[in-house]
Amino acid sequence: MGTERFDVVIVGAGLSGIGAAWHLQDKCPGKSYVILEGRDSIGGTWDLFRYPGLRSDSDMHTLGYNFKPWREAKAIADGSSILKYVKDTAAENGIERHIRYRYQVTSAAWSSEDAAWSVTTRCEESGSTQRFSCNFLLLCAGYYSYKQGYTPEFPGRQRFQGQIIHPQEWPEDCDYKDKKVVIIGSGATAVTLIPELAKEAASVVMLQRSPTYMVSAPDTDRIANFLRKVLPDKWAYAITRFKNTARQQWVYRQTRTHPEVVREKLLHRIREQLGPDYDIETHFTPSYNPWDQRLCLVPNNDLFRSIRSGATSVVTDQIETFTETGIQLQSGELLEADIIITATGLNLVVLGEMDISVDGEAVDFSQTWTYKGLMTTEVPNLVNTFGYINASWTLRADLIAEWVCRVLNHMDATGTRQVLPTLRPQDSDMPARSWIEDFSSGYMQRMMHKFPRQGDREPWINPQNYRRDKKMFRHGPLEDSALVFSAPAVQPASKQSEEVALRAAS
Repeated sequence: MGTERFDVVIVGAGLSGIGAAWHLQDKCPGKSYVILEGRDSIGGTWDLFRYPGLRSDSDMHTLGYNFKPWREAKAIADGSSILKYVKDTAAENGIERHIRYRYQVTSAAWSSEDAAWSVTTRCEESGSTQRFSCNFLLLCAGYYSYKQGYTPEFPGRQRFQGQIIHPQEWPEDCDYKDKKVVIIGSGATAVTLIPELAKEAASVVMLQRSPTYMVSAPDTDRIANFLRKVLPDKWAYAITRFKNTARQQWVYRQTRTHPEVVREKLLHRIREQLGPDYDIETHFTPSYNPWDQRLCLVPNNDLFRSIRSGATSVVTDQIETFTETGIQLQSGELLEADIIITATGLNLVVLGEMDISVDGEAVDFSQTWTYKGLMTTEVPNLVNTFGYINASWTLRADLIAEWVCRVLNHMDATGTRQVLPTLRPQDSDMPARSWIEDFSSGYMQRMMHKFPRQGDREPWINPQNYRRDKKMFRHGPLEDSALVFSAPAVQPASKQSEEVALRAAS
């Protein structure tokens, strides 16, 4: 089994991976790279999920790339439009030819002596393995497991005679027409599914243990659509992106500084939609502050219109047990169902579920410190792309890709081959904080103990703040005494490949 050599290996051909490849080609045109994708298609999230009504919960002027304008009229886009946007980006920029499909990365081992990663992949169909070598490893595999979604252990589940579906594994032949549907959960997936299912189902019930904050907004951006008529696409897109990013950050800051004010505004809008007689206190008033968990977007008030029409009902209660015909609640009520959909969340994973080792020692990331939320101590030449939880994912993915290119060009200019975040003497007394703070969503809390620790000072922070990140990533010094560059006595992978080819030719 031979080893293919590249300067950079990108893991994942989704929104982040394709964007990273574009930045690499644009800013480091001399670097060889490959994208390793475990599935058989491009698109990541937007290809994996197939449930009815799939759409973004962020506007595409900020969820889109900073280099490719979003030109569609709808800013809150459906899944197929987003997938086309990602595929078009890859096709237009010659990125497709760099993708290897069905190459599931299982492990990566760093050798300080060689200043190289050895990346092992496995083909799920054939069971064969293949190795790749690179100087720099850029992980764009997302933050959740593609193997299966999260489903709690429900008592009596095996008794239910109908169909149980997790949205991450939506069957193509699912027939919900004239069926009684119960959706467990009230997060973004449930809020997306409900209005679509309610068009044909006999009834739809949203069953939740506790309420979620929801905010209504149009699925079109009138200002963006106007600007595109009078300005070049790039100008219109840049202005809209700036406007929407500033608004996202302003709203988030308000939830931190004036949570009660934001809370009342959100609840007031829901009262306007559902009327004074609806029990807002029980079904739409969470116990936590806004943005302690993600706000759920309700485009064009579709969920509220479905509730007003009677097609959808909301039940706030605890599950006692599944029965043969539905769900028995702790209150004694029985919800009859033909189909139960467990919109209960994702399984968060650390670094794409890969086994990472450095010089033969397995890395326990819970014992490392994060560097700017993208690298960690003890692990050289590896960057993990993790977007925002309080804004559009791609805003941060773009910044991370730009920073990686800065580092690669700096290493070329200085003749270095290794870059490693290293604690300084003044960092020895840092208190350990959670990698993501002030966010109580279950899918995060279940896994935060496995992520790197965050300190209380730069650069050992993961601020989840676009304005602060822009300053750190684009303008912060690379030689900051915490990021240590070194030059092992080896040649670049691309140079090694050239010399091997020359020897073979001679």
